[in-house]
Amino acid sequence: MNNRYRAFCSWSGGKDSCLALYRALEKGIKVEYLFTMLNEDGSRSRGHGLKPEIIKKYAELLDIDFIHGMATWGGYEKAFKEKMSILESKGINMGIFGDIDILAHREWLLETFKDTDIEVFHPLWGEQRKAIIEEFVDRGFKSIINTVNGEKLSKEYLGRLFDKTLITELEELGIDACGENGEFHTVVIDGPIFKEALKLKEKDIIQVDKYWMLDLELE
Repeated sequence: MNNRYRAFCSWSGGKDSCLALYRALEKGIKVEYLFTMLNEDGSRSRGHGLKPEIIKKYAELLDIDFIHGMATWGGYEKAFKEKMSILESKGINMGIFGDIDILAHREWLLETFKDTDIEVFHPLWGEQRKAIIEEFVDRGFKSIINTVNGEKLSKEYLGRLFDKTLITELEELGIDACGENGEFHTVVIDGPIFKEALKLKEKDIIQVDKYWMLDLELE
């Protein structure tokens, strides 16, 4: 079945999209593009706030082509659909997404793609959040926290390596270890699907509304 699919992976640079990609590759699915939505001026990715050169470096380390869109939050759906139309015209017939259990995200995607030939694939869907993050660590992936919601987590957690010690700490604080409720975001820095580790340096700490964010650059 997998030979029928030419896929793109919705890529944030975080642990969930990374594990979703890993699972898809394990199934033998041919993943041809990483797709990321950037903000309206193209300076950072939506959600995780990564600079585009970091996303491009991921594509290089994975030996996968990179494609992106740019939009305000208000113009997101229109810009997203335009890019999906381009991917479909290139013969792409599957989209891989790292959602776990937030139904609104899944329903939006299914609605968005219902009149296309692109199949929506959620490799992590419906699984236990803690099992997912433990598998991520056990598979040899490494990530750091790059954004925290200051109302839920101290900025002292920025830059922390995601390991089982951190999982325990987060749970003791009453924080979901997957961060699915917006408590934090991660950036993957190494793992078995990459040609080598992603080398990043911390430039600054930025505050955006209630969020604290590491301003990361390539070394």
